[in-house]
Amino acid sequence: MDVPKIGHCDAENCAYNRDKQCHAIAITVGDQTHPKCDTFMESPHKGGDSSATGTVGACKVSICEYNEMLECHAPQIEVDLHNHAAECATFQSK
Repeated sequence: MDVPKIGHCDAENCAYNRDKQCHAIAITVGDQTHPKCDTFMESPHKGGDSSATGTVGACKVSICEYNEMLECHAPQIEVDLHNHAAECATFQSK
């Protein structure tokens, strides 16, 4: 299985974000119903691998059409800010 890449991330205050690109090796998305980025961490200090493009390691949003057995099967995701939280903007309810 190819893991989906993160096309862009608008959570610029996240420790893994540099120039609207995620540099976490793999993020985890959500809970049963809410597609928030569980890996989001507000920090002035940057982390992650600056040479890596972020990917989705796991998705816990069971009601998303791209979720199959807790894995994301979207070709790519986008992360936006919603109420000061990072969320998967690619989320589509089943």
